[in-house]
Amino acid sequence: MAFHGDVAREFAAQFLALAEKQKAIVQLMVGHRLMGTSLLLTGDIAQGRTHLDQALALYDPAEHRPLAMRFGQEIRVAILGHRSMALWAFGYAEAALADTEQALRDAREISHAATLMYALYNTSLTHILRGNYAAAKAEADELAALADEKGALLWKAWGMMNQGCVLALTGKASDAVHKITSGITAVRSTGGTLWMPFRLSHLTRAYAELGQFGDAWRYIDEAMTAMETTKERWCEAETRRMAGEIALMSPEPDAAKAQAYFERALTVARQQQAKSWELRAAMSMARLLRDQGKVREARDLLAPVYGWFTEGFDTLDLKEARALLEALAS
Repeated sequence: MAFHGDVAREFAAQFLALAEKQKAIVQLMVGHRLMGTSLLLTGDIAQGRTHLDQALALYDPAEHRPLAMRFGQEIRVAILGHRSMALWAFGYAEAALADTEQALRDAREISHAATLMYALYNTSLTHILRGNYAAAKAEADELAALADEKGALLWKAWGMMNQGCVLALTGKASDAVHKITSGITAVRSTGGTLWMPFRLSHLTRAYAELGQFGDAWRYIDEAMTAMETTKERWCEAETRRMAGEIALMSPEPDAAKAQAYFERALTVARQQQAKSWELRAAMSMARLLRDQGKVREARDLLAPVYGWFTEGFDTLDLKEARALLEALAS
C-alpha cells in the first residue's frame, strides 16, 4: 500500500522465482498474482494481464477459497479485480465488467468482509472507468459503510475517494473536493500511497470546475510527481490528458501546452497498448484540432482509434467518441 513500483516488481520476481523452483500450485498462483499486479500498476499492462491470466488458470475454488482467511482476501476475487483494470485499459469494457461482477458474486457468496470490501472497491472503480456513475456510487457507498462498520480505515478512505471521483465526474465539484481530500488524508495517515495519481487527477478536475486553477495545477503536478516517485503509471496517459484539459480551461488558455500534454498522453497510451486511454486522449486532441479549424486532421486521428473497438459501445467514452466523429463528418 505504501507503493513503490520498482521494489514491488523486484519482490514479486523473487517470490515467483522461488515458487517456480518449488513447483507448488499455491505459491505459483500467488506469485503470478503478485507479479501481475505489480506489472499492471507500473504500466506494463500487457505483461501484467498475462501473469494474472496464469494465476487464474491455477485457481481451484475447492482448494484455494479457504486461503482467504490466511491472505486477507479471496485470491480469485483479487485476481479478477486487477485483471478487470487491464481489460478495460485494453479496450475490453464488457470483459472488464464481467470480471468485476464475478468477483463481487464470489465475495458475497463466501461472506468474508475483507474480500467483499476488495470486490466492492474494484467493481466501483470499473464502473467509474466505464462511466456508469450510478452503479459506481452505489458500490462505493456500500464499501464506505461496510468499512466503517468493520473499522477498516484504509478501505473506508478508498471508498470515500471513489465516492469523490463520482462526484467530480457528475458536476458536484465542491462535494468532490471535500470527499477526495478527506480520503487522501485518511490514506496518508496509514502510510499508503497507492492509487494517488488517479485520485489526484479527479481532484484536479474538481478544482478546475470551481475555477480554482492554482489548486488544479498544484494537484496535477502532485499526481505527476507521485507517478515519478512511486512508478505507479497505469493511469499516466489519463493524468497527462487531464493536464492538457486544464491548460485549455484556464483563464488564459494555452493551446500549445495542451497539445503537448495530449501528444504525450497518446504516446504513453500507445506504448501501454491501452486503447481506452488512447481513445480519451484522441478525443481531447481531436477537439483541439477541430477548434483550430483542422477538422479533417481531427477526424483522421480519432476514426481509427474508435474503429478498433469491438465492444463497450454503451459506455460513456465510446458514445462521446461516436458523437464527436459524427460532428466532425458534418
